[in-house]
Amino acid sequence: TVSANVAAGFSIASYTGSGSATSFGHGLSSAPEMVVIKNRDANDNWVVFHLSLSSSSAPAPYILLTNAAAVTGSSRRFRYGDDNDGVVPDSTKVYIGSGEEVNTSNEKYIAYCFHSVDGYSKFGRYDGNAGSNEVDGTFVFTGFRPAFVMCKLTTSAGESWLIKDNKRSPFNPADEWLYADKNSAEATAGTALRDIDFLSNGFKTRNAEGSTNSSGGIYLYLAFAETPFKYSNAR
Repeated sequence: TVSANVAAGFSIASYTGSGSATSFGHGLSSAPEMVVIKNRDANDNWVVFHLSLSSSSAPAPYILLTNAAAVTGSSRRFRYGDDNDGVVPDSTKVYIGSGEEVNTSNEKYIAYCFHSVDGYSKFGRYDGNAGSNEVDGTFVFTGFRPAFVMCKLTTSAGESWLIKDNKRSPFNPADEWLYADKNSAEATAGTALRDIDFLSNGFKTRNAEGSTNSSGGIYLYLAFAETPFKYSNAR
């Protein structure tokens, strides 16, 4: 069962696992760049596919909604496509293997599917450079001023999914943060380690810090616009 907002590039799909490699329709107009799946009948982790991960190893790896690194290689418990070769989502379907987190027989699952929409949302990756100020930090182009950014270090364990937004931090630097994978209260960086700036066409890290900008670190991110250009009422 699928409910889709095609213009916003977002859909929700509900399915029952078969226990063997299969697929489900996502209802969008183009291939999802991010898919988040949760087993509703078991205490399995949330599983996240992000298209930016597939460029670093094949077949398509995945990452959990925890502080773990991306899962690659033969140790993977879950694969897109069949259990030998990963298949990334295409314009009509999301492909899943037989991993328990996504496809146990007769267990129910929910999947949230996203793709970028110009001027509204962006899903991508960036490489950390360990820049230690607002000038040298990594700049990430989104094509709009973000209202919400979530990023995750994929190349090593220990860093959580970091959330920044312009309602809790209406002025730069955005210093309040939440973690998507923890029950921690909101925090601020007394030493400004996790600060970022929201800019007119993207965002910029301000420090050499593991959750946002470690040297050589590969990060995935998702961002949503403050004022979506595509649907702006400006004349």
